[in-house]
Amino acid sequence: MKEENRKYGQEAYDIVNYAAHKVGSRLPGSDGEREYAEYMAQKMEDIGVKSKIEEFFVSPRAGIGGLGYAGWFGVGISLLVYVALGISSLWIGMGIACIIALAWLIFSCFFYKTWFDMFFHREISRNVYGSVEPEDGKVDYNIILSGHLDTSWCWKHSENASKHKDKPIYGLITTYGKVGFGAVCFFVMCAVCIFMGVIKSATLVGADWAIALTESRFFAILRVILHFLPAITAVGCGFVAMWGDPSERNASRGAMDNATGCALAFEVLKYYKENPDKLPKGCRITALNVGSEEAGLRGSMAFAHEHANDDLTKNAWNINIDSVADKDYFEVVIKDDWQGCRFDTDMEKMFKDTFNEMGIPSLSKDHCIHNPVGGCDSTPMTKAGIKSVTFAAQNPMLTYYYHTWHDMPERFDMETVGDGFDVCLSVVDKIAAFQEANGYNGPQKK
Repeated sequence: MKEENRKYGQEAYDIVNYAAHKVGSRLPGSDGEREYAEYMAQKMEDIGVKSKIEEFFVSPRAGIGGLGYAGWFGVGISLLVYVALGISSLWIGMGIACIIALAWLIFSCFFYKTWFDMFFHREISRNVYGSVEPEDGKVDYNIILSGHLDTSWCWKHSENASKHKDKPIYGLITTYGKVGFGAVCFFVMCAVCIFMGVIKSATLVGADWAIALTESRFFAILRVILHFLPAITAVGCGFVAMWGDPSERNASRGAMDNATGCALAFEVLKYYKENPDKLPKGCRITALNVGSEEAGLRGSMAFAHEHANDDLTKNAWNINIDSVADKDYFEVVIKDDWQGCRFDTDMEKMFKDTFNEMGIPSLSKDHCIHNPVGGCDSTPMTKAGIKSVTFAAQNPMLTYYYHTWHDMPERFDMETVGDGFDVCLSVVDKIAAFQEANGYNGPQKK
């Protein structure tokens, strides 16, 4: 960290401490999330930046927060198999229910679609932002630094693996073993129910192929297997049901993920507020703290929709900051694999050049990773026509502190957060140079 920037790094770390220790868990749409949003809004007001709070509805358990429901559903249909073996018409209803459950799981939990949100309990979540503009009022482009306010439900299996934190490979095996086994059990039982539902429906309408199948040796063996399989799948689906602890009290405290992102976005805003001569020509700097990222990127979706046609997202760049704590893993996230979204290549190069210039090492290959599961706030921004990547300093492997209450500031130090601040300033300068070289006509909405 540059010595002249040390105070900003320390203040960012102080904000992280406040979020984790004073506010605590901040589940999507919760009172904790609201409290932290109001705290960050007041921080902006305290430095003379007008803050804006935009509310939106969120269904916290409609997406990945509701994975436990899939587990309990799997347990339920596993037990119902024993009833269906006697009342065969029940297979039809079970098959239909499995199709609906799979559609919800795939589109809501994996792809973050909002199609099923209306069927779940809703809460009010918030986005908070404030901007510093050029003194002459002429804005040619926007740089939005974003982080998310909320934290995740505690992942029980990851938390239980904390006893292996000195031998993380054991934790990975036990965690992935339980979840992987549970996922296989869920999909196997859904496949069986859909298959049996189709066969029963076909026999009811007199389909010869279905009648012949029910009288075959294969079907006789399948019925025998179905006397034992549900006992196994019920156990596996139980692991899925246990995955996310629904208690707000046990939820992640979110020091790394993502009080660091919110704090760094704010400190960059404060830096340019206090040093207007350093603000790039024609640049508006915005610090954006979004809500409900852990519920499926709902805050960034709401922001992109709300500002789709105004100057705040015109000729805009988004530095999304998500988890800056692990000093050996400074990296740029360039793609959400599940969301099928590739992030901006110009910004990717800017971050990689910055890491190399600052001499920051990383165990991640070429300072670069994909997000293999879930998604990050760069996806809605990219889809809205904003150039975006996600900056992180986080071990990409599943760890005992990721999405558990062990995510506390005592685990990392202020120097790492301060290095993150220096990285952000450097990338802002590179964006400014890009804009100047392109006549302030860089990224434009198509």
